[in-house]
Amino acid sequence: MRLTREELVARLIKAGELEVIGGDQGETDSYFDTERFRFHGPDGFEADYGGLTNYFKSIREAFEDRSIRRGIIVVEGNSVACQTWIEGKFAREFTRSPAGLLPPTGQRVVWDLSNIFRFDDGGRLVEEWVRSDYRSFLRQLGAEGR
Repeated sequence: MRLTREELVARLIKAGELEVIGGDQGETDSYFDTERFRFHGPDGFEADYGGLTNYFKSIREAFEDRSIRRGIIVVEGNSVACQTWIEGKFAREFTRSPAGLLPPTGQRVVWDLSNIFRFDDGGRLVEEWVRSDYRSFLRQLGAEGR
């Protein structure tokens, strides 16, 4: 049974909130095909579901007052493309930054992302592609030029 556009968008929004803000891991897992999920990020970064979960754990550990919002969302079949902004105050060491371990700056940071997601027919996320403005991101992290 294929989900409607509205159902896919709702699942995408909820999955993002659970990963960024934090939530029950079992509930988060229910939005993903945890065995088949693949993440394709900038600069050739690849991860499975465990890798994605660990990355978001490092974000939750390093940043306070986190939020996620979506901009334009385009749905075609089981694929969803959207603009995403993730924000938070850089309060503790960021262990998984693109430049390696970084000390906190105390400043608010905004990730500007473009995402494409692929869902299975049951509405579980099976694949994600991400592009980001790393230059802006590293500048905000206090690591410009690294």
